[in-house]
Amino acid sequence: MKRREFIALIGGAATWSFAAAAQTPSKIPQVGYIAGGNPIVGGHIFEAFRQGLRELGYVEGQTITLDVRWAEGRLERVPELIAELVRLKVDVLVVGNSPTALAAKSATRTIPIVMFAGDPVALGLVASLARPGGNVTGQSYLNVELNSKRLELIKQLVPDLTRIAVLRNPTVAIHANFWQTTEVAARKLGVTLQPLDVRGPEDFEAAFAAATRDNAQAILAFDDPVTIAYTSQIVALAANSRLPTMYGFREFPDNGGLMSYGPNFVVLFRRAATFVDKILKGAKPADLPVEQATKFELVMNLKTANALGLTVPPSLLAQADEVIE
Repeated sequence: MKRREFIALIGGAATWSFAAAAQTPSKIPQVGYIAGGNPIVGGHIFEAFRQGLRELGYVEGQTITLDVRWAEGRLERVPELIAELVRLKVDVLVVGNSPTALAAKSATRTIPIVMFAGDPVALGLVASLARPGGNVTGQSYLNVELNSKRLELIKQLVPDLTRIAVLRNPTVAIHANFWQTTEVAARKLGVTLQPLDVRGPEDFEAAFAAATRDNAQAILAFDDPVTIAYTSQIVALAANSRLPTMYGFREFPDNGGLMSYGPNFVVLFRRAATFVDKILKGAKPADLPVEQATKFELVMNLKTANALGLTVPPSLLAQADEVIE
């Protein structure tokens, strides 16, 4: 081959390589999303997260992909669902509650995790709120402290309350913290707590039967992916038992439950998109401070209160952020 032809061939190959490289699409970021509930109850919360991404300029299928897993209220499924996402080598994991956050942290120390948790420091998810360290950041919604407030609110609705049953899940680590703080608040209010352990939907009927048998006057439901996945069943059992029930998620009064007090998860999950955005642009979870929820909503369902024969005091109505009639 002549020198001139050789140089032309090399030059052409270089040009072709450059053009091919320019046409090769860059990798689309892949985000794994795992929720303990199901899309019927939690779909609107997931949609808030998607909306947050859209507001930041992401186009699903073009500039970002979402791999979604629902545990359907079966926490024993969570480790395998997370393992699937880890095997896919997603760029970020978004996890919707404390149990899934703990499972995600156990599954990977390298994939960034954006979590929601009641007390991430106490659970060992982060070193501190200001400097999380490791691969986990996200939002804390102060659920440990909220249960004391919920107890105070239901006491206002049921002034002669002396015994309240508590729906709790012994497989959820944070519920031990919930119980301790609620016990302290109960003693101050002169209220006795009756534990009702529920690990799955098969335990619901027996729990409500025990509350009725032991003369509980009301029920406090700890925040739990198991109960939120079966909102309709829980609300129906509370109605049939004629027990005033306080929840942490507004989805319960929206679906006929009596009352809830807690953060607006639609707002929190929309905000989660900003964490994902920062991480995809190079920020490390260790350097992104955990944000704390600052707004909490009291939602009252007056129709349910009337069905239970309850008179809601004006002072409690005045505190409500939303009243469902």
